[in-house]
Amino acid sequence: MAFIRKKRREQQLQLYSKERFSLLLLNLEEYYFEQHTANHIQNKGGQYERKIRGSLKICSKSVIFEPDVISQPIIKIPLRDCIKIGKHGENGSNRHFAKAKSGEISLIFSQVYFIKEHNIVAPYKIERGKMEYVFELDVSGKVEDVVETLLQLHRASCLDKLGDQTAMITAILQSRLARTSFDKNRFQSVSEKLHMECKAEMVTPLVTNPGHVCITDTNLYFQPLNGYPKPVVQITLQDVRRIYKRRHGLMPLGLEVFCTEDDLCSDIYLKFYEPQDRDDLYFYIATYLEHHVAERTAESYTLQWQRGHLSNYQYLLHLNNLADRSCNDLSQYPVFPWIINDYCSTELDLSNPGTFRDLSRPVGALNKERLERLLTRYQEMPEPKFMYGSHYSSPGYVLFYLVRIAPEYMLCLQNGRFDNADRMFNSIAETWKNCLDGATDFKELIPEFYGDDVSFLVNSLKLDLGKRQGGQMVDDVELPPWARSPEDFLQKSKDALESNYVSEHLHEWIDLIFGYKQKGSDAVEAHNVFHPLTYEGGVDLNSIEDPDEKVAMLTQILEFGQTPKQLFVTPHPRRITPKLKTVTQACSPDDPTADSPADFTGQQFNVVSPGEESFEDLTEESKSLAWNNITKLQLQEQYKIHKEAVTGIAVSCNGSSVFTTSQDSTLKMFSKESKMLQRSISFSNMALSSCLLLPGDATVISSSWDNNVYFYSIAFARRQDTLMGHDDAVSKICWHDNRLYSASWDSTVKVWSGVPAEMTCTRRQQFDMLAELEHDVSVDTISLNAASTLLVSGTKEGTVNIWDLTTATILHQIPCHSGTVCDTAFSPDSRHVLSTGEDGCLNVIDVQTGMLISSLTSDETQRCFIWDGNSVLSGSQSGELLVWDLLGGKISERIQGHAGAVTCIWMNEQCSSIITGGEDRQIMFWKLQY
Repeated sequence: MAFIRKKRREQQLQLYSKERFSLLLLNLEEYYFEQHTANHIQNKGGQYERKIRGSLKICSKSVIFEPDVISQPIIKIPLRDCIKIGKHGENGSNRHFAKAKSGEISLIFSQVYFIKEHNIVAPYKIERGKMEYVFELDVSGKVEDVVETLLQLHRASCLDKLGDQTAMITAILQSRLARTSFDKNRFQSVSEKLHMECKAEMVTPLVTNPGHVCITDTNLYFQPLNGYPKPVVQITLQDVRRIYKRRHGLMPLGLEVFCTEDDLCSDIYLKFYEPQDRDDLYFYIATYLEHHVAERTAESYTLQWQRGHLSNYQYLLHLNNLADRSCNDLSQYPVFPWIINDYCSTELDLSNPGTFRDLSRPVGALNKERLERLLTRYQEMPEPKFMYGSHYSSPGYVLFYLVRIAPEYMLCLQNGRFDNADRMFNSIAETWKNCLDGATDFKELIPEFYGDDVSFLVNSLKLDLGKRQGGQMVDDVELPPWARSPEDFLQKSKDALESNYVSEHLHEWIDLIFGYKQKGSDAVEAHNVFHPLTYEGGVDLNSIEDPDEKVAMLTQILEFGQTPKQLFVTPHPRRITPKLKTVTQACSPDDPTADSPADFTGQQFNVVSPGEESFEDLTEESKSLAWNNITKLQLQEQYKIHKEAVTGIAVSCNGSSVFTTSQDSTLKMFSKESKMLQRSISFSNMALSSCLLLPGDATVISSSWDNNVYFYSIAFARRQDTLMGHDDAVSKICWHDNRLYSASWDSTVKVWSGVPAEMTCTRRQQFDMLAELEHDVSVDTISLNAASTLLVSGTKEGTVNIWDLTTATILHQIPCHSGTVCDTAFSPDSRHVLSTGEDGCLNVIDVQTGMLISSLTSDETQRCFIWDGNSVLSGSQSGELLVWDLLGGKISERIQGHAGAVTCIWMNEQCSSIITGGEDRQIMFWKLQY
């Protein structure tokens, strides 16, 4: 996983530089300032005087000496434990501290740490008692400056209040940064143009490293103040794939840059001192990326996940990334769910729902008895109330899992010690049991449990992690009986994460961690309430004036863990699982699946047996093939048959006759075979807005701006009837199963019965209105799902409404466009609705939840479209046909078409033939060439 790969990268870098030192040897919130080549003189002036060659490192709270010989331990002397700092042998009776004037520095102190003797990672050894160490610098002229720095840092370390210590060290750091700047000689090319330079810190787990950030027209640079781990970190802007603003220490100061698409491990994480610097750098890189990389949102990933283009694992990685979770910040490390509930059986049965954890409940609510105790305490607690005294993700929990691969991080977090052996990550089953039964243990998992690297489960470094009460040494993690090896454990965990059960229920866990059950009354009802300090916005650090209180608050928050940034405020959509196959709407009015089971939309489904292949399957394959080649659309012929814009297209089942309506108030009948106009019909002097053919191809229905709907008999070549059902223009009509649906500028959609499939020449006088769907403003477009159980409408003010036709009630009202909604349509499986608007946006809405799960923007209005759920062919204001890859979030192809806006579009059932109409008064016939 990301953390493991990052750790190995650091180890390789250390091997290259032959250094044992790392920033993890520093205390939390400590800075490494400078280093000097020096000798540690042992037994100075004595018979056995000895010089040990190495590097003396000056840090904000300690002095560290790293011997060149790895058999010798690294020495760490806390400055707060120093009694005297000065020249060796100088008489300090008249003053407590002395400035050195020779090449030797003397430190007299009461406590010292010995680390990584023989380069073995182990708990630090501590020696206490008054002692003196002497260090001889190679450059004696630097001694006075070094001692002056040490005296200054010592004064800071000895201040009574932690806030005062932090303030003084920060002032020293800022002074150093102000005296330096980025070395322009580090530019990759002399022709690079500088755009911005500022101060920042590079963030890695548990530590930060101050320095200077510089961005040019081609590169992003970071130059550490101390030159560690290398003089300059350089990233080519052309390689950048993603950038994210981060909150670091609850402040909007972080920026993370990725040169990969799907990895959690970034190439650099920067923390700025001023939000404006962060925002300026982000803006510059984002502007550069606009022409290279499409910006991704949680909703766009949701659509890919629902459609099966992202695995559950990949989707969770993306959500973590978007919610400010980073492998560089252990207080906001990516969080993954416990999936499996069975760690005792010899075989893991993924077909048994009992094998899985209840994903609709947080870990703290899985044990009912424990939950009752927690709720009793919660009821008795004064405000602010919380149910759980610890979080599900924190630095301690992350390193609990990763101690075998990242022991130095654990030592850094716990002041040079490992945890008690019995509290270590010893067994999967024990850990799960403690999460279920423990009074304060509610932790979830980390991505490594669903990755490929078993390092965190195996003590390959042969670490001495202690002895348990039973006498056994802590070694590899004990696996459940159903896992034959660590590799088998990870594989079965991955299989469980991608199982049908988890796919059907993962949205429930997402609601808890990233969604609407994270906060507020929904969180209370879901028993998902943690300490207020863990939530974004739970505390305003800027409002805390007392520096001690601010530092203590920040430390508490960072060590306790943080709740992810909330990504969704409505219920998260379910994944579309492949167990049921949708039945497509045929040209015939007969519905062969009337008695089949229905899903939440009321849509009909057929259960398909494994291996069963039907004619429908072949049809679906041909449709899929056609949409995969939609970019290869070729114009066959075009005809100008109207005097004004074409508004509607209807085609007979055999494809020979094409009916069109226009703002010139005429209905035209065009023969594709003879390529001649056969009829021109005018019902009034007002524009016609749409048309459709009734099954049997005997009757055409047209809607008009004169408030009427006209029925025209093809066989008798005459108007058969007029439906006068609205008080303003009729904008769009749909038909299904002897029911007519009409939308109007009078702010209604009406459902009519009494329309037969084939009308006789006898004039009908009565149409029965079954339902009236009222809107606040005029309705410009409507569309039905395949089963005609749902209707979507788009209004003049940009709202998309989804209606349940079985009850004539509104399910969702989504204000997602700034301006008129031009067109709407359900996906073939009725799971999603796509809408286009005057604002140039293509919006995808989840039907079940009403969530806007994808929004793409074009530079012009898309007037009409057809789609298959994944790809879209839209007609633009300029006359182009645009092919959109919704899952990739991009325009795949631009096809030259009309001389004016494309106003309507039709596709045949096989998805092989397309007709478009435009403001240029033409109809165009298109074919797929593949």
